[in-house]
Amino acid sequence: MSKPSERGAVAVEFALLVPVLVMLLLGVMEFGRAYNAQVTLSSAAREGVRVMAIGNNTAATRNAVKNAATGLQPTLTDGNITIAPTSCAAGVQTTVKITYTLTTLTGIAGPFPMEGKGVMLCGG
Repeated sequence: MSKPSERGAVAVEFALLVPVLVMLLLGVMEFGRAYNAQVTLSSAAREGVRVMAIGNNTAATRNAVKNAATGLQPTLTDGNITIAPTSCAAGVQTTVKITYTLTTLTGIAGPFPMEGKGVMLCGG
């Protein structure tokens, strides 16, 4: 049992620690969200470059990238996706690059520019 003279000390210690713990929790949430977005971008770029290398169709490639990244908010647009070269000849490398800006939930830091990139030889 605490002494009456120590009762206020517990409240002060609690008041000092709560903001630190809340910031730590918010940081973990933001990091997890950023990591998830990066994994999604990398996976979508890999899927898009596979479609381009096999099918040589930029419209189908853009659709494959968007379908693979449906979890991102805001969603990807055609302006986020770069395909080079636009025509895929056998034996030539094609690249699909996705640029994305991740906004944070808390607004404390960010926004963060992110990128996903996939490279593959054309012709399967």
